Amino acid sequence: MSSPANTARLLISCPDRPGIVAAVSQFLYQHGANILDSRQHSTDPHGGTFFMRMVFHLNGLDLSRPQFEKAFGAVAQTFQMTWRVAYADQLKRMAILVSRYDHCLLELLWRWRSGEFAVDIPLVVSNHPDLRELTELFGLTYLHLPLSPERKAEQEAELLAQLAGRVDFIVLARYMQLLSPAFVARYPQQIINIHHSFLPAFVGASPYQQAYARGVKLIGATAHYVTDTLDDGPIIEQDVTRVSHRHTIRDLVQLGREIERTVLARAVAAHLEDRVLVFENKTVVF
Repeated sequence: MSSPANTARLLISCPDRPGIVAAVSQFLYQHGANILDSRQHSTDPHGGTFFMRMVFHLNGLDLSRPQFEKAFGAVAQTFQMTWRVAYADQLKRMAILVSRYDHCLLELLWRWRSGEFAVDIPLVVSNHPDLRELTELFGLTYLHLPLSPERKAEQEAELLAQLAGRVDFIVLARYMQLLSPAFVARYPQQIINIHHSFLPAFVGASPYQQAYARGVKLIGATAHYVTDTLDDGPIIEQDVTRVSHRHTIRDLVQLGREIERTVLARAVAAHLEDRVLVFENKTVVF
């Protein structure tokens, strides 16, 4: 659920102990901030980790934003918090990386153009030229960076140079290339990937054909943050649908693409709205 323009989102994780919610709420009250939404989760009330997301209205705030953040630092230090604050009127900047499949790209662009996604898209990048016309119909910049095994490092360096200072996070909308550990390190917990949910059963090429041959009864999709370990990052969103012996391989592919689109869109929405906190290799999604 998106929040009004003149609001901020405060995200916190810290060792669980009594008084955290009271301290944060009292701080916001003292400085004139009206709390609109508050959600919490603890892994264990006795020695676990506590997570919180608060949305508050900025009208009436008696401090500037930098002053507010500096003052809150004292509260954070008391409770050993890892925290950040995001302002709804400061749009995130999203780069989309894509290869030849267009279904996930179109889903993101439709939601952006309709206003459902409050985000800036400085550029769409692909290792193929196929989706240039589609992207430019939306008035967006399309960057084609050809890729071959001989120039993979060169292409990735060029990609990083194009992204530097222009984007806050990256969405792999069926970008069929592996990113190097050095690339991932530049955008920790800021790269979202989408893939089928057959893993680890049907790895490698042609997963739908493999699934069809095994007579699977469920297919789905998973969106996660990218880490150095292939397809093993913290999961943000998943979904499945039932299938049967009546479904052909073509049916499975079509159903899979529909799920990929919606799962990726939900994951991007959660990231845009600052509803995701990463804990170890898992996520807390408010």
